[in-house]
Amino acid sequence: MNFKSLGCSLRHRNFRLFFIGQTISLTGSWMQQIALSWVVYQMTGSSFLLGTVLFFGQIPFLFLPPFFGVLADRWNKRHVLFMTQSLAMIQAILLAGLSLAGALTVREIMALSLALGITMAFDMPARQAFLSEMVAERNDLANAIAMNATMFNAAQIIGPALAGIALAYTSASLCFSFNALSFLAVLWSLAAMRLPPRNKRHIPDNIRTSLLQGIAYVRSSAPLRNILLLLCVSSLTGGAAYALLPEYTTRVLGGDARILGWLGAARGLGALFSALFLASRRSVIGLGKWIVGGSGILGAGMFFLPFASHFVFGFTSFFMIGFGLIVHFASSNTIIQTIANDEKRGCVMGFHAMAVAGFAPLGSLLSGTVSSNMGFRPALLTMACCSLMGSVAFLVYLPTFSKQVKAIYDEAL
Repeated sequence: MNFKSLGCSLRHRNFRLFFIGQTISLTGSWMQQIALSWVVYQMTGSSFLLGTVLFFGQIPFLFLPPFFGVLADRWNKRHVLFMTQSLAMIQAILLAGLSLAGALTVREIMALSLALGITMAFDMPARQAFLSEMVAERNDLANAIAMNATMFNAAQIIGPALAGIALAYTSASLCFSFNALSFLAVLWSLAAMRLPPRNKRHIPDNIRTSLLQGIAYVRSSAPLRNILLLLCVSSLTGGAAYALLPEYTTRVLGGDARILGWLGAARGLGALFSALFLASRRSVIGLGKWIVGGSGILGAGMFFLPFASHFVFGFTSFFMIGFGLIVHFASSNTIIQTIANDEKRGCVMGFHAMAVAGFAPLGSLLSGTVSSNMGFRPALLTMACCSLMGSVAFLVYLPTFSKQVKAIYDEAL
């Protein structure tokens, strides 16, 4: 691991502010996610209803990000993020208020999850495309993407662990309240940035035309198209692992909220290690093999999980799932941002958001349905086989993919 280049993107003041604010905010978001899944499962005892709640929270990503990505290409991305983060804070305040009042039901959770999902479907492509504006030097962009994944997964370790403690000794209301307050950090970071004037680019007046051009661009680029297809498969698998976490904790391990928090932290720890590894790399060359490797490690972790009846083995499986998922996601993100046309970056990142987050609810719903009808183990094994088959298919394509990416990368230098 090359530690000298580990945090070179933090030299840029705007990205450094973003990194600090997002780390605090994402910690609160992970606390809320863990607490919400635990509350729903405790209310209903149903993995199907839990999968349905997750489905409502993520289904907007299946349709909206490409359209929102086109808007992000036209609008000031910092203003877009200020709006989406403010709306997410309001959602957390409503959750906290309903929980404290004892009026929180599955119906309200579904409605608020859907509202947050729509907000984040706008936030995600704008945030990813905004990285290139915060980091002016192209050579530091890959590091910024990896560091972005690092802060996401550092929060994924801290947030679930804190949520487990809060759920064990207080209530979910504390998790929701902390999340609401944490948004102040990211709003401060956005307000404190000093950005250069935006460059005027030729963008079609008609939004539909821009969207159709973005679709045609992705379809015509074999590397982009095939990366996005494999991301869809991995997102489907990762969504299943998250949806079945409470059921695995209670039925297989006989654990409580603290065990739930530790398993969530294990996934985050694996993801953090993978993000730090990618942040130490200097170039996108060679990342193709990590796209394959990440998908394979994710599938292996999912495959071993149904047979992990001890906490240590469960912890190891979730570590593998987190490591494989983020190696795959961050490697794919780095290559996509490096080879994507600047004028279509927001639209392309919209398709990326759709692949990464849009197929996760389908995984949640599918795994919850299979688990309810056939059992926990068949659900996980089905998802594991999907991931492993996708990894093998991309491995066959890898030599051609590497040549295509290298040609685009060399041309851009």
